[in-house]
Amino acid sequence: MNQSINRFIMFLATERGLSKNYQLLVRRNLEKFSNWLTNVKQLDSITTDDLSEYLSKRKKEGLAASSIRQNVVSLKIFFRFLCNHKILSEDIAEGLFSPKPDQLLPKTINQKDVIQLLESIETSDPLGMRDRALIELLYSSGLRLGEIMEALLENLYVEEGHIRVTGKGNKTRIVPIGKKALEAINNYLEKGRKKLVNSKSTSHIFLSIRGKKLSPSRIWQIVKERSKRANINSPIHPHQLRHSFATHLLSGGADLRIIQELLGHADISTTQTYTHVDEKGLKKVHKKFHPRG
Repeated sequence: MNQSINRFIMFLATERGLSKNYQLLVRRNLEKFSNWLTNVKQLDSITTDDLSEYLSKRKKEGLAASSIRQNVVSLKIFFRFLCNHKILSEDIAEGLFSPKPDQLLPKTINQKDVIQLLESIETSDPLGMRDRALIELLYSSGLRLGEIMEALLENLYVEEGHIRVTGKGNKTRIVPIGKKALEAINNYLEKGRKKLVNSKSTSHIFLSIRGKKLSPSRIWQIVKERSKRANINSPIHPHQLRHSFATHLLSGGADLRIIQELLGHADISTTQTYTHVDEKGLKKVHKKFHPRG
């Protein structure tokens, strides 16, 4: 079998032009399978049951679903290659099933830490005003990193209390802004932003010290640095504020469909992730409102 693996890896390199890292990954997966086949000497004596048994064993060993998927893909493309090159007459891996990836639950911040973070930001200078407004808006409206980076003055409606953003799939939505966030934004626009603007500045709401729109890495850095200064136990990143926005709304009894609209999720199943995060909160709501809770 090792000879066939070598031939297949050569095929991936020369004819498919795949990266060395991918070649190493596939080789490692196939060699582990080959080592497991202690009693099988010929390729044509391997069965679909052997493949299923091997994958089941790896799963029982605690291998993550994503790694199981990688193994399935490696086996499928290997045996398809053997079949296409007439080394085997049948593709025994064709019917292999790939498990769904592990569901990664979003990390959230408790409300106390969010307040501690926000109130720790000094607003006596333009950058402090900007950072306070930026983080307030991230938490108040649950915007994605790219959405807040591209947010424009002409799409901000302070008096109406909302902002128009363009999210994934180039879809536009209107998101409400909370009272505290509006206060911070107003303060930044009236006193801070005008000191960052120069002749080359665009109409992006949040500007760097050079008057340009903030980059994703800079926004990430701002949130991380501000959380460290606020003595939050673990550094916070922008997407955690979005997760916390959704989870705290859910804890307060907000309808999941409304949260879906606010987050700009195309599929409700994405929003349902937050029901796993806030199981304790949901139980409290159930106990409070259900007639037999």
